Amino acid sequence: MTSHPTKALFDVAGDHLAVGGIPLHRLAERVGSTPFFAYDRSLIAARVAYLRSVLPAGIRLSYAVKANPMPAVVQHLTGLVDACDVASAQEMKTALDAGMPAAQVSFAGPGKTSAELSQAVAAGVTIEMESPNEAARLVEIGNRLGIRPRVALRVNPDFQVKGSGMRMGGGPQQFGIDAEAVPSLLRDLAAADLDFLGFHVFAGSQNLHADILCEALAKNVQLLLELAASCPWPVRYLNLGGGFGIPYFEKDSPLDLSAVGKTLGELMERSIRPNLPEARVAIELGRYLVGEAGVYVTRIVDRKVSRGRIYLVVDGGLHHQLAASGNFGQVIRRNYPIAVASRMRETELETVSVVGCLCTPLDLLGDNVALPRAGIGDLVVVFQAGAYGLTASPTAFLGHPAPVEVLV
Repeated sequence: MTSHPTKALFDVAGDHLAVGGIPLHRLAERVGSTPFFAYDRSLIAARVAYLRSVLPAGIRLSYAVKANPMPAVVQHLTGLVDACDVASAQEMKTALDAGMPAAQVSFAGPGKTSAELSQAVAAGVTIEMESPNEAARLVEIGNRLGIRPRVALRVNPDFQVKGSGMRMGGGPQQFGIDAEAVPSLLRDLAAADLDFLGFHVFAGSQNLHADILCEALAKNVQLLLELAASCPWPVRYLNLGGGFGIPYFEKDSPLDLSAVGKTLGELMERSIRPNLPEARVAIELGRYLVGEAGVYVTRIVDRKVSRGRIYLVVDGGLHHQLAASGNFGQVIRRNYPIAVASRMRETELETVSVVGCLCTPLDLLGDNVALPRAGIGDLVVVFQAGAYGLTASPTAFLGHPAPVEVLV
């Protein structure tokens, strides 16, 4: 059985996988039911510490709450990172309730309603403006409330980043304002009563190629420096995006973070600090902080053979972990790393398919995977479940109960 690098992050006591130092069978008793998500706080802290050790000291870390908005996870991270990025009023509330100061919360995303913008202005968070219409509404809301909105401008760059799981910049986009239209919009806003901080660019997500990321960071910095030259306000904030990927599949190689850190250090020293000495520079990360620290745990409720093929039927499925089923952005379905929690050291394997409890052939967590022989009552673990798991899945589909989440 080929070992996935994420499996090595978790302890194994005897044959039993442990999360947060607790053997999983015991944690399941503590939780009280399956399926459930478990997130290891020590792995999250270790990932942040690793980033701090590799990235230059002047880089601020912002947690993209969309990756995992569980309140306990967000609260844990508020003590470790410098800021939070949110994409809805509910995520904003979660970040503020967790103790992140409003001045360290940025609100991005297209289609913000006027009600959300009013809440954000009143809260004092930084609003990443995504369109001229949104900018005009912010000016109006600020005048109505008697509060200067804290704003930045999200830029849609004039280049694309290859190798990203999702491209969110370059070409026509619902995200941000086209780079060529930014100078004109800045001139239009020059007389407005706005607390303008700077710029935000996010070109793509889930990238494992350090050379591509380094090239994109250099292009981002060059673009933002050009735009800063036409800005009527001093630039005090640069969000360079993120897109750092994690290895989901067998042939994936972990991102070479040292190369990214070296490039960022050079960009800070040679480009940003000489030209924009007041700017706070942020990297926005979600799955890279939490993705590998989480597991999805589900219990086998049936074992059956159909025309020679073995099926392990579990009490979870795609309604909780859509991405692992292959129905969340995969073009060609590949298996997430998966294991039997009580047989981590066994080498005698059989080929099985792990399927969920939903009445659809799409509910597939492991297709023809090699696992130790398992039966009814055994726990199956899907790794890489710390980001875009529960809240990115159709939990209401077929009316099954929602799973528990626990941070240990």
